[in-house]
Amino acid sequence: MRLVNKIAIIIGAGQSPGEGTGNGRATAIRFAQEGARVICVDRDLASAQETATLAGHGASAFAADVTHEAELAAALAETVRLHGRVDILHYNVGMSLAGGDASPTEITEAAFDRVTAVNLRGFVMAVKHALPIMRAQESGVILSISSAAAVESYPYVAYKTSKAAMLAFTEQVAIQNASYGIRCNTILPGLMDTPMAVDTRVRHTGKPRAEIAAERDAKVPLRRRMGTAWDVANAALFLASDEAGFITGVALPVDGGRLVQIG
Repeated sequence: MRLVNKIAIIIGAGQSPGEGTGNGRATAIRFAQEGARVICVDRDLASAQETATLAGHGASAFAADVTHEAELAAALAETVRLHGRVDILHYNVGMSLAGGDASPTEITEAAFDRVTAVNLRGFVMAVKHALPIMRAQESGVILSISSAAAVESYPYVAYKTSKAAMLAFTEQVAIQNASYGIRCNTILPGLMDTPMAVDTRVRHTGKPRAEIAAERDAKVPLRRRMGTAWDVANAALFLASDEAGFITGVALPVDGGRLVQIG
């Protein structure tokens, strides 16, 4: 019960189409298992409600589109209305190919704006509205999902750029709010077997899922197997808990050794 009596809002707690479990859903379930009251936020309310049902422990759902600041503000305000506080903000939204991402020579203005609005601007706006609440409490944890793509070779410009910018923003929030007792960290997932990572590529390339999964598995040093959403959820659980109470401003790889291999 590492999060007992904690109030956690997970933005991006719904589920992308495809096989398996996504990072947001897995994290909502793990947080609830450890005693947190979880508010599952997603633009797809039905998917958020499904996550809340799976999580149990009084979890609830709220609809919000991260490209609209007012909807993020409303989600945080609703969390305070329901529970009186926000102990954990976890931003778990991201897109690449699904937003039209492309190489630096092929990227369009519309695709770049779409991907960065979801990956980066939404995170900034969510933090903007969480910080006054957490500063008044003199406590809080802010987490996000960046990507190993932020620091490794990655072919698509908007995803890499936005995920790298999340690292800088994490450091900024951490150092500017340490005196309030607020911690801010991010997670760098590597090659993961999630619907967003694998099934999106299936739709984009037309290749069989097993083929794409095998290609990705082969690139992972640890056991030659991709990680799962539960690996990310467990990392988020640690960073959200008091066990990580002296950790702030860090980017934690969850990648089976891939970044070490790349150097």
